[in-house]
Amino acid sequence: MNNKKLITIYIDGDAFPNLLKKILLSAINRLELTTFIVSNKPITIGPSTYITYILVEEGADIADDRIVDMVSEEDLVITADIPLADRVITKKAYVIDHRGIFLNETNIKESLAIRNLMQSLRDRGEKTKGPDPFGKKDVQGFANQLNSFLMKRVSK
Repeated sequence: MNNKKLITIYIDGDAFPNLLKKILLSAINRLELTTFIVSNKPITIGPSTYITYILVEEGADIADDRIVDMVSEEDLVITADIPLADRVITKKAYVIDHRGIFLNETNIKESLAIRNLMQSLRDRGEKTKGPDPFGKKDVQGFANQLNSFLMKRVSK
């Protein structure tokens, strides 16, 4: 008897890297995963009957709020937004960022503290080094983490 739950995926679509679209679309279609892409501008990752696009008004955190309202325990959210990840993890859902980092209750508070510190420094006019450019290593990290996550939690 298989006890694995068919999860729902939520994608924070506004900053979703084009390099990840093919990887994600393939997994969604292969495993027939219900997926919601929430954004404040029209985007697409490709054709799929399993994807619903939700367009929200522009504004701070409107897309994030919609994702938090919709997500359920054990679902997966794909986002690089650390405050959103923190809110989702509070609801006992899972988060993978665009670079393949799996965020959970063990590491999210540290990630949030670092993000807030860097934001505070920038707000005071300090020059801070941003993340390295998104590249092939990040695409591979995301693909590996997504595959590992789905193998453990999804049956098909």
